[in-house]
Amino acid sequence: MRSLRNILKLAIIFGLSAASAAIFLRPAVAQAPAPAASTLHEVTTEGLKYLTEPSVVALTGLQPGAQITRDDLQSGADHLLQTGLFSNVSYKFKTGPAGVSVVYHIEEAPRLQVYFDNFPWVADSELTDAIHAKLPFYDGHLPSDGTAVEQASQAIATLLVARGITAPVEHQPIANPNGEGDVLQFRAEGETRQIASLTFSDPALAESPAIRAHLSEIVGKEYSRAAIDTFLTEQVRPFYLQQGFLRVKLGPAEIRLVGNPNQKLPDRLPVYVPVVTGQAYTWKGAQWHGNVMLSEIALNRILNEKVGAVANGQEIEIGWDLIREQYGQKGYLDVKIESTPTYDDTARTISYSVKIEEGPAYHFGKLVLTGLSMEGERRLQQSWPIGPNMLFDKTIYEAFLIQVQTRPAKIFGDLPVHFDTVGHYLQTDPKESTVDVLLDFKH
Repeated sequence: MRSLRNILKLAIIFGLSAASAAIFLRPAVAQAPAPAASTLHEVTTEGLKYLTEPSVVALTGLQPGAQITRDDLQSGADHLLQTGLFSNVSYKFKTGPAGVSVVYHIEEAPRLQVYFDNFPWVADSELTDAIHAKLPFYDGHLPSDGTAVEQASQAIATLLVARGITAPVEHQPIANPNGEGDVLQFRAEGETRQIASLTFSDPALAESPAIRAHLSEIVGKEYSRAAIDTFLTEQVRPFYLQQGFLRVKLGPAEIRLVGNPNQKLPDRLPVYVPVVTGQAYTWKGAQWHGNVMLSEIALNRILNEKVGAVANGQEIEIGWDLIREQYGQKGYLDVKIESTPTYDDTARTISYSVKIEEGPAYHFGKLVLTGLSMEGERRLQQSWPIGPNMLFDKTIYEAFLIQVQTRPAKIFGDLPVHFDTVGHYLQTDPKESTVDVLLDFKH
């Protein structure tokens, strides 16, 4: 009977039957009396992919054994959302003889790889350790915003202060200088040290007139890993790819100083880049799968690589884009190309297995214009180069966009038209295989 009374008591406290469970939102009643408290028995989670349950439970701020109310359970959900680590949080609870058991259902938010930009005073490992001490779940990835990112910034700033350096630490997502997607950049604001020199372990780079011609783009500029890595990706990597060194490894860049390591860093920093070229590969061929509109002969012609010749990595990357462009000219706007390389290190050859999903061929539907006068719309409609129900050629569309923005008089004549940018969007209807063009003239 005592156990039954306890169950009924808890049910009354939370407004539930003894065996029920519910999802709660924060009450909206103004000046409501403080809810009664009960003992928290346990906190569990559902839906986790990367984070561990103990780390998430710690982020709620709830402690088993503590006295809690409905507001405390909602506050736990709020704390999780505020971290930025979760895109959605809901919860349910039930009461029992031991107290309240709550389950938080979690949807984790996308996370970005952390990128340390301009902290020449400390090693990456020290920065990582500082963040990990503040955020035990830290694994090199964080959301783009939220309290977790703010705490990481504070951890780095505290480390810098311990080294006698006072600099605000900022963070923002940026395009990955080393590859696809975005990274979360941490940066010391106000740091003005410059790159004194950029040298490489491979002497071939120092002998290259092309590389020497571009060094002025980075030497003498503000020290930034993002700037250095972008330079390596855009100027140095092509030097190797064109020669078949498809697996070249550049960096990470290092600051190499001589003298007393306890002295203050100079204003100009010498940067050294280790290079591991690997071996050069020759082209073995491509195997095509899923292509219907373009034949293997046509695809190989576009890719333009010769069996037995040096595999020019730059040309190969351009080749994938040219194939997409060829599909776009024929209305295939949803084409997907998945190219998987196979390296034969014994024969020093590379081949590709290429999977193509062509999707539908789209025909032009209608042109939707905003931000223009009626006469402006009439003139632009007259100049539009793709007729109704014609196969949609994406290259013609893109050339027209360039003309609108760079030579508007060709379209509007003497009509005064003023705009800053032209927003553009292709609205496809896969079921009808049509595409509408939306142009928004923004002032």
